[in-house]
Amino acid sequence: MSTQSDGRTDLPLSGVRVIDFTQVMLGPCCTQMLGDYGADVIKVEREEIGDLSRWSLGSDPDGLNNPVFSSLNRNKRSAAFDIKSEAGRAAIRALIESADVVVNNFRPGVMERLGFGYDDVKAINERVIYAVGTGYGLDGPYKEKGGQDVLAQAMSGAMWRRADDTVPLSIYPTALADYSAGMHLVQGILLALLQRQRTGKGQIVSVALFNSMLAMQMQEAASLMMRDNELNWAAMPLCGVFETTDGAIVIVGAFKENPLRDICEAFGIEDISQEERFKDLDTQRKYRPELQALFKQTFATDTTDHWLERLEAVDILCAPVKTLQQALDDPQTAVNGMIFDLPPTAGGPVRLVGSPIAMSDAPVTVRQPPPKLGEHTLDVLAEVGLAAAAE
Repeated sequence: MSTQSDGRTDLPLSGVRVIDFTQVMLGPCCTQMLGDYGADVIKVEREEIGDLSRWSLGSDPDGLNNPVFSSLNRNKRSAAFDIKSEAGRAAIRALIESADVVVNNFRPGVMERLGFGYDDVKAINERVIYAVGTGYGLDGPYKEKGGQDVLAQAMSGAMWRRADDTVPLSIYPTALADYSAGMHLVQGILLALLQRQRTGKGQIVSVALFNSMLAMQMQEAASLMMRDNELNWAAMPLCGVFETTDGAIVIVGAFKENPLRDICEAFGIEDISQEERFKDLDTQRKYRPELQALFKQTFATDTTDHWLERLEAVDILCAPVKTLQQALDDPQTAVNGMIFDLPPTAGGPVRLVGSPIAMSDAPVTVRQPPPKLGEHTLDVLAEVGLAAAAE
């Protein structure tokens, strides 16, 4: 267990030390959540270069602490080493000896070549939880293939599914696979820590972008495998996104006995759910183009607020389609405590999205702002008795 203190000993993961070899998003979003809830996360980085996300998107006024890096690396300390040097490797071995969890998201084989595969780490500290995030898994035909969020969207079938065939294939513009796999890795680490309390043993915990994207489609996959049925929520006949006179609105006509009747009431038109072609969900699916054309034409006649009021009055699920800036400015975002404002740096303001998990007795705070590369190297070496070697 860690002897380092961040000033909070009452957080769920206080006393847990995490040695974090991760970079970009899958791993860092995992280790950031562990840090948010009290773990002492030591981010091991390469000297002068650091995490790929520090520089791979171009230059930034704040140097290597650009917004993308900062968004994923609060509540961590950075220690930079030359991992190919004996001094650097000795330092990492000492850190592992003090660790509860070691995390990486390299391709299978990379950590082994560096001398820090699971067997190497277990020989140093047999109680370590060795957590790994990969593109496709630790074994199998794709284990050597480069993994990345967009590739997982494509390989998992998620990218292929659209509302209808007229919608072009495209990349989903948020890193679904990275974030879901990162959160799955958090879950795996916590489960392994609980099991270690009973057994005293460490183990390997692994997740894959590919697996996380398949798991996200569990309903669709079960429908296909069990009934040969293509379940597609975006293609439901009474759902969709429609432009209004001043924006756009999304509706979900479901989870009610007769949602089409209620939509017609909101539109102020005759109840077409009584027509034979729209009498139930199966016939509505068949005539979806006609329904969608009606919705498109009707919503285009008035404002988003007008239609929200009308639809909510009959309890149809609906929402305005907002930009990210509008969502960040939404009063609900503030009430939920989803924005952290940190002291500004030379590069400008530091504003980060907070944790989606709210615990009444363990509120998330930023105990450590996103670290500069190697900012804490001497501190962490001193904690494992290597201060003299660092001088």
